[in-house]
Amino acid sequence: MVAEPPVRDQSVGPESAAENPQRPVLLEVRELKKYFPIQRGLLRRVVGHVKAVDGVSFAIGEGETLGLVGESGSGKTTTGRLILRAGQPTSGQVLFRHNGEMVDLTSLSRRALKPYRKELQVIFQDPYSSLDPRMTVFDIVSEPLVVHRAARGGELKTQVRELLHRVGLRAQHMNRYPHAFSGGQRQRIGIARALALRPRLIVCDEPVSALDVSIQAQVLNLLKDLQKEFRLAYLFIAHDLSVVEHISDRVAVMYLGKIVELAPAEQLYRDPRHPYTEALLSAIPKSSPRQQKQRIVLPGDVPNPANPPPGCAFHTRCRYAQDICKVETPPLREVAGGHVAACHFADTLELAGVE
Repeated sequence: MVAEPPVRDQSVGPESAAENPQRPVLLEVRELKKYFPIQRGLLRRVVGHVKAVDGVSFAIGEGETLGLVGESGSGKTTTGRLILRAGQPTSGQVLFRHNGEMVDLTSLSRRALKPYRKELQVIFQDPYSSLDPRMTVFDIVSEPLVVHRAARGGELKTQVRELLHRVGLRAQHMNRYPHAFSGGQRQRIGIARALALRPRLIVCDEPVSALDVSIQAQVLNLLKDLQKEFRLAYLFIAHDLSVVEHISDRVAVMYLGKIVELAPAEQLYRDPRHPYTEALLSAIPKSSPRQQKQRIVLPGDVPNPANPPPGCAFHTRCRYAQDICKVETPPLREVAGGHVAACHFADTLELAGVE
């Protein structure tokens, strides 16, 4: 038996988020989908599809950080790969502002994409497997510059030295191999490589999840400093909401290939409107043992993305689910200024946020 949804006091409207100055849109994702075919038999007949990304839409402004959070398997990393064209989407558009015009990256050939590769880069999750152990630091950081013929000779060495200095490494490190560095130093090398071509957007795929907590703070502060210096935009993919809160301007929450909530970071943490977001926020560790908060443990497992449940995909684990949730898919709709949620009861639920 499910619990009755707690009712929000309708006499007091939700607090509006602080208005940020409008940024020109740098990247716009429209109804992005990625279905992986399920093949069986000797003839490899397609019998279904795994809906890894199922109709995702959002925008990122110049110099903005959009946090993308959710459980493992929710489609976060696949979304980032599709934006970078490391994979071909099933349908949808990825529009990127180039020379004042919005260009659909999904429609471009591999050769036509090359000029845009300079402006979209990635920082990988694992600093150990993302660096070639047979290449020196100089070779790793200079590779983008060599491939795109952006520098050579003495200028190439000067730029690599400058990049290493900006991420907190020394010029003497150029001739060493990755095995000589710690995890945090390796991630700094990966950040230097991503910065080499002066990109405008960097997809950060869980860049601190493999690092110690003390090193995480250093890398996050480095990313924020670099963002101010180069006016970078980040798509920051993570599953740790305490990390996302520290760096993001807005946060999008994904569940089973769909965005279920998107809002300014402060507003989402203070006033969540989707039960899944409430459950994620309840898992954030408290800074003091005196602070008591009951963690919401979701029952069951994440549904099979090849056969998602009807209606709201989250209803099988939601403690507020009602009959309508089992048959009707809730649209992603605006519930407050700049705050959208895909829940039938987003206007009435009184959900617990983070104080």
